[in-house]
Formats: sequence, structure tokens, C-alpha cells
Amino acid sequence: MEYPQSLGFTFPAEWEKHESTWLTFPLNRDTWEGDKWDKMLPAYFQFIRLLAEGEVVNIILPDTDIANWVHGELDSYGTNLKRIRYHYTATNDSWARDHGPAFVINRAERKKAIVNWEYNAWGGKYPPFDADNRLPTFIAQQLGLQRFDAGIIMEGGSVEFNGEGTLLTTRHCLLNKNRNPRLNQTQIEERLQKFYGVSQILWLDEGIVGDDTDGHIDDIVRFINADTVVTAIEENRLDDNYAILQKNLAELKLMRLPNGQALNIIELPMPDAVETDGIRLPASYANFYIANERVIVPTFSCKQDEKAVRILEKCFPNRQIVGVNSRNIIWGLGSFHCLSQQEPSL
Repeated sequence: MEYPQSLGFTFPAEWEKHESTWLTFPLNRDTWEGDKWDKMLPAYFQFIRLLAEGEVVNIILPDTDIANWVHGELDSYGTNLKRIRYHYTATNDSWARDHGPAFVINRAERKKAIVNWEYNAWGGKYPPFDADNRLPTFIAQQLGLQRFDAGIIMEGGSVEFNGEGTLLTTRHCLLNKNRNPRLNQTQIEERLQKFYGVSQILWLDEGIVGDDTDGHIDDIVRFINADTVVTAIEENRLDDNYAILQKNLAELKLMRLPNGQALNIIELPMPDAVETDGIRLPASYANFYIANERVIVPTFSCKQDEKAVRILEKCFPNRQIVGVNSRNIIWGLGSFHCLSQQEPSL
């Protein structure tokens, strides 16, 4: 078998130009129970409107009846409908970052392909997930792209890239026995290198409290350029996330890139704890999405919102930073980065 890496493919950084963003429309009311689904839709439609100002938005949903309703809602939000594309197939849930296609590119030959990782809804937590697991194959067929079948469980939210060969992840997620119990760390690293086209894997231990994915990296540390990360920091020493995030910070300070350079580290505050029915939710400003013209940041109606937005404005001077209230979105245990997957431009 030929792997993406041996054929010159690599996974580009999120800030590189997008051809489009892919979304799986949220229709699973078990994810947002009771009236929460209706309450989260305005933020979701606002997210799509903001994306469509700078790139095509591909939306996966089951049929034309639902598409017609979505189209009307998007129109009412002032969305650029010329940039909306609909694709029809069955789905289970909305977390396109994890079940969607991983687009890799060969820059020299100007080729694009899809890595088809297996998906089991974070260790089998939320069945059924068979329809979502088929989506990368469906999209590869829709676009006429070569598909590489990796054969192991992998989620897009568990990996973060600098676009120059370095991948950042967590042990608590990727080495969890509910994913690939027969593979050790070395074997997982080999798969990451071969299919994502990276050369270096950097490991942190765990993610934030309330994260049902077992510690996705996109809630805690994000690359903003090839040698700089923002990392979530809890300022309240009594908060359950304080020690976890301090340990991550200490480990980041010890990491070195292949050229021996230390990471530039920018601290990003955590919001006040967000809870529903006494359950801590994984609210984090780090779950932002880097679109072509802006960075869309989840906010949570607390005093740290403004500070987080100001920090990210300095991180992305050539993009508009837009905060969108995510208190209702986060009821589903994820936010804007979890809901989206970028398709890079060649």
C-alpha cells in the first residue's frame, strides 16, 4: 500500500487558504436535549453566515426538504446563499471535525486527496455512528478525489498541525483503549506520520474537565503559526482545570521543534465554568475556527470573553476576530472547531 506521505501529501495548517468549509448539519436532538436544539440554532446559523462571507460552505444533510428549510433560515440571517452547497446522505450527528474527511494536499503536483480514518463516536459513547463513519467516502466520491483508507480510529479534534510537519496531540485521547486497543504509542505515531504526512509528534497528557472526547487538543492548545501556540490557562487555582492546564503549560515549555527551537507560547484564559443540570461542559476559547477572512471564537457571556478576543486579535492581525455566543452550542459538548472541517485550496 502507498501512503499519503510517500506520495508527497501532507495536512496543511488551518490558516492556509480554504477552498471551502464542510459541515454536517445538526439534526440529532439527543445531542441538544429538550429545548436546547432550538436555542443553539441561531448561533449555528450565524456561524454559517460568517463562513460564507469568505468561502464556500458545504453542508451535509439527509434530503432536499431539510435543505429547503435550512436555505430559508440562512436567507433570513442574511447569508450569501451563492456560497452554500448541499450534499445529501444520511448522518448521525454534527461533529464534522471528527467524522469528516481529512484533506491532504501535494503542493508540488497540486493534488488533493482524502484520508478516511475510522470513527467510533469517541470510543463508542454515542451509537449509532455508522452513517457518520461513511461520510469521508461519500465526500471523496462527490469530489472525485483519491481516498486513503487508514483503517484505525482517529478524530480531527484530537490532532493539531503547524503545517510544517509537526503534530500536537494528547495521550489520554489517542492512546485510550476505547479507540485502538491493539496499537501502542509508537504504532500510533507511525500511522499519523504516514497518513497525515508529518514528521514530528508532540504529546500532552490530557484535556479539560467535561470533555467527553477523552481530551481533544482543540480545546486546550492551538497552533497560530509554525512555531507559536495559544494554550488555555485557568486563572482560578480552585478550579478543576487549574492543575491540568498548568501541567500542559510546563510540558509545552519543554518541547522543541525539529530545528531545536522552543515553542512561542501565548496564554489564553478559560471562561467561567459553564454547567447544565450540574454537569461541567467543555467551554474553551481555544475551540475557535480559522476561516479565510476571520477567526470565529466561541464566547460564553463572562468577563474573560473580551480578554480572549483581544489576545486572538494580536495572534491573527490579518483576520477579523468575531466572538459568537456559544453557551447554547456548548450544551452539545463541542463548539465551532468541533463542528467544522476545512478543505484546503490548491
